[in-house]
Amino acid sequence: MTNTHLKLDGLAKSYGNFIAVEEFSLDICEGEFIAIMGPSGCGKTTSLRMLAGLETADRGEITLAGKRIDQLPVWERETPMVWQSLALFPFMTVRENVEFGLQMRGVARAERRRRADDWLERLGISTYADRNVARLSGGQRQRVALARSLVLEPKVLLLDEPLSALDAHMAIKMQGELKKLQRELGITFVYVTHSHSEAFSLADRVVIMNLGKVEQIGSPQDIFLRPRSKFVAQFVGGISLLEGKVLGREDSKRFLNTRDGKVRLSHSCGLAEGAAAVLAVRADRISVTITPGWGENEIACTLVSEEFAGAVVNLHLETASGHSLVAQLQQRDLEQLDASIGARVYASWHSDDGFLLDRARQSLPGTKVRAA
Repeated sequence: MTNTHLKLDGLAKSYGNFIAVEEFSLDICEGEFIAIMGPSGCGKTTSLRMLAGLETADRGEITLAGKRIDQLPVWERETPMVWQSLALFPFMTVRENVEFGLQMRGVARAERRRRADDWLERLGISTYADRNVARLSGGQRQRVALARSLVLEPKVLLLDEPLSALDAHMAIKMQGELKKLQRELGITFVYVTHSHSEAFSLADRVVIMNLGKVEQIGSPQDIFLRPRSKFVAQFVGGISLLEGKVLGREDSKRFLNTRDGKVRLSHSCGLAEGAAAVLAVRADRISVTITPGWGENEIACTLVSEEFAGAVVNLHLETASGHSLVAQLQQRDLEQLDASIGARVYASWHSDDGFLLDRARQSLPGTKVRAA
């Protein structure tokens, strides 16, 4: 995937003096699966609606296959949307729902039925063709909504939290089916979701938004392992943050002076002595022991709580200064640790497992962005 198929160039949208989306730019390749994530109100759904033509951008352009489409009406864009609510017609049968878009385009009845039945077969719901959609399960209705969009043979498919109404088991099953379908069809997917597991398991690239702005764009691995800002690190989760100032070199080593002591840096990203910095360490890179002296970087903590998460357990720790750290241990490692809540423990990690965040992008959640 090297050619730009869908291009968003400087999209912006405001409602009165509230900025919903600010300068959203993204080049999407043909057949790419893009997931857009962020907290409620971050602008992800507004961005999707501008793509669909349901919202008019205040400025910026959208081009598809080299053709500008942001000035076209919804029905001419070839970017149908699968809604969170699915938006099926309850008074129609499954087949009638799937045929509806083709009917609006003036496709002949016989051709409508042939194409609708083909997609019902491909999505495994042909036996329900004459059934009213109100009598279907959540997963079956989800397939009907997909068939209704895909029967139009779109160049881009937009999906607004399409699995949010499904139970956990069905959502996981549909994730696999969605990814398989997208790969087989080669259609570009733009997918809005709150779910980390959906975005990281389905997408080729993930867009993280906050307060109307794009915080980071990258592969799921890049976002997870190397968040660029404090907000992204906190949103992705499973990362401990230590704030401090860069110290001068000691025996050719560079350190960060924190409220809980000095920690060694593998590199300082060119930061000068005295510069403020935020060090991030993933929870699965932190070791916990009941005696000191086991790690290159080490901080004494109190074990505050344990959070069971299936194969792993998250240990929530508190330093002497009141700072919170999270360590992720395998169940067997926790048993070997043999530490009770309230016990004094030591959190340690190798300097190579810590990385500095971009201080220029330390945006924090909880503040509305408003026009001047």
